[in-house]
Amino acid sequence: MDENVLLALGLTLFAGMATGIGSALAFFTSRTNTKFLAWSLGFSAGVMIYVSMVEIFVKAKDALVGEHGESTGYWLTVIGFFSGMVVIALIDRFIPSVGNPHNVKTVEEFHMEPTHDEYARLKKMGIFTAVAIAIHNFPEGIATFASTIQDPNLGIAIAVAVAIHNIPEGIAVAVPLYFATGDRKKAFKWSFLSGLSEPIGALFAWLILLPYLTDTMFGMIFAGVAGIMVFISLDELLPAAQKYDQTHLAIYGVVSGMIVMALSLLLIM
Repeated sequence: MDENVLLALGLTLFAGMATGIGSALAFFTSRTNTKFLAWSLGFSAGVMIYVSMVEIFVKAKDALVGEHGESTGYWLTVIGFFSGMVVIALIDRFIPSVGNPHNVKTVEEFHMEPTHDEYARLKKMGIFTAVAIAIHNFPEGIATFASTIQDPNLGIAIAVAVAIHNIPEGIAVAVPLYFATGDRKKAFKWSFLSGLSEPIGALFAWLILLPYLTDTMFGMIFAGVAGIMVFISLDELLPAAQKYDQTHLAIYGVVSGMIVMALSLLLIM
């Protein structure tokens, strides 16, 4: 097996399993470090936006222009970019609000003892959230895999950014299930399983897409990946950071993420 394939599969597994870190944080801490979490979410958004617009979009355009000429290639890149946004927006649109992982919670909110009537609702919310996160993580797995195959350094940066934003999603799955069932193991298991769709997406890309990865296919996938990541950053990461009332720290995190990503790309030139 090609070394890049092994690295790509390993990175997507790492990113997906970060939901388990969120579970652990929720179970073993009594307070949310909102400043760090807001900065981290902003940092992840900064990495995603910068790498999408400066690196991934450009690679997609180069591949498509090389195959189809300047005008057609650029048009295909733009179409692929906004198609990625439409795909992830449709996924969000059809996920019930009770299970939408964008509705980020703090640890403190889950440490309040529910009433008897709330147990069923909490269990339903936790399961819906796990399913929603699994759906979101599938295209992220494809994105991380495809990026790593093309450029391992780029894949590592994307995997780290995805892993950071998976941590609060793990909290959103595990804690309501824990309070509904009283079973930490069951709650952790659901959180763990929701992250598995990340490497499943990578396996899909490897087994189904890789044999057909022509320059045109690669360019369209990369353009779509760029759109997905920008949409996730604007629709999920930044609003989630702002919910912690740490807007300035979130923006500082965005700038820090962009700087780190820019420096890393410069250093590997």
